[in-house]
Amino acid sequence: MSGVRVREMALADCDRVSEIRVRGWQAAYKGLMPQSYLDALSTERDAARRRARFGQGGGAVVNLVAERAGEVVGWACHGPYRDGEVRATDVELYAIYVDPDRTGAGVGRALLREAAERCAAAGYERMLLWVLKENKGARGFYEHAGFGPDGAEEPFEAGGVEVPEVRYVRALTDTPATPPPARTPARTGAGTGESAV
Repeated sequence: MSGVRVREMALADCDRVSEIRVRGWQAAYKGLMPQSYLDALSTERDAARRRARFGQGGGAVVNLVAERAGEVVGWACHGPYRDGEVRATDVELYAIYVDPDRTGAGVGRALLREAAERCAAAGYERMLLWVLKENKGARGFYEHAGFGPDGAEEPFEAGGVEVPEVRYVRALTDTPATPPPARTPARTGAGTGESAV
């Protein structure tokens, strides 16, 4: 992880973050989602949405970027657990992406560690995330970092096809984590937990 610097995202990072996110989806979800859906993803549209939403949420949503040698090579986003029954002690890792050309170099670990440390310091007891059930690489990454599936599953719709997701959880404090409430069928937010590391 040497040489990786994690900092808060700036508005000027939107284009690069969108490039990482779209390329991350296209690389990580190939064969797991319809190819036509992945091919239709647009860096320009994603960046426009990202710029329009930047700074909203009153500081509850935190966007982080990882830099190596001054270049943004990864992005993570976390905030309150997205559900109709949000618990104040729960935080959700909404997304974590690394430039597909930089995977396996410690960037994802640095982003996850920084996000978990910030969330623990903010008083959250546990972190939750959603990951595609068949994304074995991402699941292994989270399991190595101390996360585990809690038994919750639900489909994510991508290009007219339902793709199953599983929920993972990790305690951020020494307090034993109690299972979160079941998520309501109409989940809000960005859809899949977007984890591609």
